[in-house]
Amino acid sequence: MNKYFDILERILAQGKSQCNKKGEIRFLLNQVLTLTPGDLLEIFEGHGIARKKLKSELRLFMSGERQVEKYREAGISWWDYCGPILVNSYPTYFEKLPGLLARINREKRSSKNYVLFLGATEAESSQAPCLSLVQFQIDEGGLVISAYQRSSDANLGLPADLYHLYLMSREIDLPLKSITLFLANVHIYDNNVEQTRRLLDGEEGVRFGLNV
Repeated sequence: MNKYFDILERILAQGKSQCNKKGEIRFLLNQVLTLTPGDLLEIFEGHGIARKKLKSELRLFMSGERQVEKYREAGISWWDYCGPILVNSYPTYFEKLPGLLARINREKRSSKNYVLFLGATEAESSQAPCLSLVQFQIDEGGLVISAYQRSSDANLGLPADLYHLYLMSREIDLPLKSITLFLANVHIYDNNVEQTRRLLDGEEGVRFGLNV
């Protein structure tokens, strides 16, 4: 069983129940997920990830695009619930990423931690990022990425964030060694429990509901 499936299994078997404004969830606190390139390949091949849309989404994030309509034009509809403008969400912070990536490629200092912070408190908020920090480090000539998530939807958000982190690694001229996610709260919504079981049973083409 791959490491992503393992965390889904643990949420179903050991998760506590809670109700929030988006619905009922089963959740675990303070989980750590460390993935090698081989682990990532296994996840991406075994889970229905909208790769083309996620690539377009990250490109729009990095350009600082805040208009929801631009995402819809790229076939991305999951931001519609935020309203006409994305404020204090990923574009506000990811527009700093191109400069950071260029700096890493220019310096490649193993003694330095390169960090992208998300969710500055002085920014107006309509949708605070679930991904709060991304750190890039160089270890023995390889790239190590660490990220902190305050909240993670295990069915939709977690695979998407993993793919975004992988895409970031592709922009750095170093071989990827690992991606580690520190998940403060990782959860499955109750309306996606049955679909999660079907995914774990090997069913292909399983689709999950968006909770907003």
